[in-house]
Amino acid sequence: MQALLEQIKWNADGLVAAIAQEVGSGQVLMLAWMNREALLVTIREQRAVYFSRSRQRLWRKGEESGHIQRLLELRLDCDGDTLLLTVEQVGGIACHTGHHHCFYRQHKNNDWQEVELVVKSATEIYGERVDD
Repeated sequence: MQALLEQIKWNADGLVAAIAQEVGSGQVLMLAWMNREALLVTIREQRAVYFSRSRQRLWRKGEESGHIQRLLELRLDCDGDTLLLTVEQVGGIACHTGHHHCFYRQHKNNDWQEVELVVKSATEIYGERVDD
């Protein structure tokens, strides 16, 4: 495993960008960050585990919402600084806002406009606690 980790260009904080892409549709669901431990746990558990920069700890995607990401394939880009996870998105919701994916805002008329509907409200998912 050490050789696998050495091929990654970790940033100054010891993190690497990780893009989650939905199997089948190819939809980019989200971008998050992984440290070495998160990557190793992701490989071991075959589910997406990220490093939460706001919480400063490992974050198992779906640990509170139940919307886990089952890992199907893992790739490293040509520069070695970005991971691509092909995942099965359980529950059809990847974003903490209740959208299917995190890229629901589009540049229109010199502003960011929501162009996709919420699948389930964040309050329905998390109750009163809503953050990242």
